[in-house]
Amino acid sequence: MRNIFSAVDADFYIKAINQLTPETSAKWGKMSVDQMLAHCNVTYELVYEPQKHKKPGFLAKWMMKKFVKPKVTNELAYKQNLPTGPMFLIKDKKDFDFEKKRLIGFIQKTQQFGEAAFDGKESASFGKLNAQEWNNMMAKHLDHHLAQFGIL
Repeated sequence: MRNIFSAVDADFYIKAINQLTPETSAKWGKMSVDQMLAHCNVTYELVYEPQKHKKPGFLAKWMMKKFVKPKVTNELAYKQNLPTGPMFLIKDKKDFDFEKKRLIGFIQKTQQFGEAAFDGKESASFGKLNAQEWNNMMAKHLDHHLAQFGIL
């Protein structure tokens, strides 16, 4: 698994994202490339712009910690066409260049903050995560969607 906190791996993701164009089509799924970039940005918005999203209630958070967290923080790749959480659904057209620039910026910011900033950091949905869990969640999400669009 790549390390989102590593400058080498962050650069790998940035180079991969820079291969995308507004015309890049998906190998599977319903999202367009601009929607996929916006969808990937949600992961980082939850960290850096949490006010943009409603926090889950007690019961929802408990269920997320119990059933979803183990699947998103492990090292097993996501399968194709999995259901998407409501806050991650992007239904309208997005500005490709804007979303691409934001995603690259979020990746750079995360790498610059480094592992130490994420070790024990609270996730709105999953509670405290260690740096490895944050890495796994972010890296495999990028891997999944870059593969979806034929980049990986």
